Amino acid sequence: MSISTPINEQISDFNNWVADLQTRMESVLDAQLPATTISPMRLHEAMRYAALGGGKRVRALLAYAAGEFCGADLGKIDVPAAAVELIHAFSLVHDDMPCMDDDDLRRGKPTTHKVYGDAMALLVGDALQSLAFQLISQDKLLKSATQKLQMLHILALASGSRGMAGGQAIDIESIGIPLTREELEQMHIHKTGALIRAAALLGAYSADEPDQEKVTAIDHFAKSIGLAFQVVDDILDAEADTHTLGKTAGKDAKNNKSTYVTILGLSAAKQLANELHANAMAALSFYGREADCLRHLANFITQRSF
Repeated sequence: MSISTPINEQISDFNNWVADLQTRMESVLDAQLPATTISPMRLHEAMRYAALGGGKRVRALLAYAAGEFCGADLGKIDVPAAAVELIHAFSLVHDDMPCMDDDDLRRGKPTTHKVYGDAMALLVGDALQSLAFQLISQDKLLKSATQKLQMLHILALASGSRGMAGGQAIDIESIGIPLTREELEQMHIHKTGALIRAAALLGAYSADEPDQEKVTAIDHFAKSIGLAFQVVDDILDAEADTHTLGKTAGKDAKNNKSTYVTILGLSAAKQLANELHANAMAALSFYGREADCLRHLANFITQRSF
């Protein structure tokens, strides 16, 4: 996708790229998840229910875009991208449970605990998380042990108390308590941003010898776009309906949670999303057409409804 290509053609090319890789990721996940014929069959059925057939695969797309930017072969990005999607799926299963956000709808269908029960949903999340690390550790296309260890470290850090789990803990403890903008930002850097950053870095490190200047640019890009993703989510929760979101709309306000909309107001939240988008673009300003997919993903994330 050349920057000299007419904008309509660029968008068409990007849309085709997204559709192709969403289909590819579905196939990779289908192949890597345990079959329902293998014991324990109901657990494996529930894992597949949670991980397949839904979502925009934004984290996988970020991994692919960052990997292509750094010169990685597409096949080498498959497993790291799938691992991030499995971690994301596990987080959604647990996040939807009665002890967390207690939601009935996810990706346009009943949440895992509504279909399989709370106990099984808990195990589904645990098993999806474990599978993510297993896939990277046994990936035969990643020849370097150092490369695998680096990826495992990135994914573990993004998933644990200093990443996604830590952000969720802050979220739970903050229900009904007004947060400052700085406190809200710290929560979402952990809860949402950490895994988005990990997705991009795993893609970058799928290359055998990634250019460190490109890795630094990707890191800066992902930090901005990860926070922008959450700002847009807050805006969508305030503006969109349940059918559009594929999950229950308006739950943040109902649960008395601080959001960028409640703290800044709708107009200022949209302005912040635009500023973060500009920061992400600036991180790629020294690069040409090889960064186009990352640029288009930044547009896709920040402009998906407004």
